[in-house]
Amino acid sequence: MGKFIYNSSAREIDIDDRTLAHLRVAILNKLRRSESFSMTWEHGVENGSGRTTIWLHESIPLQFVFSGNRTPKLNKLWIEQLLLSANSTSGLQFVPEPAEDEPIDAD
Repeated sequence: MGKFIYNSSAREIDIDDRTLAHLRVAILNKLRRSESFSMTWEHGVENGSGRTTIWLHESIPLQFVFSGNRTPKLNKLWIEQLLLSANSTSGLQFVPEPAEDEPIDAD
């Protein structure tokens, strides 16, 4: 289980390493092009439900901390779906990993 740490805050978001690796690629692709965007995630029932939205901007520090030492094989389709989500008015949302041959839903 990795951690996403935003703006040097004490708040850390636990995300499994595989998902975090894909989010890392999508987020860094947007920020290296100087594209700001929002990201929203649900807390889950075990954490009291609800959701959080943050604004990601290249000037705000963030960290991706992985618990494992192996980089997973990346699913390009999943990264594309994450980027489509980031480009929407709703902002980046955690979407489930699709099969490699699943068509992209651009809605």
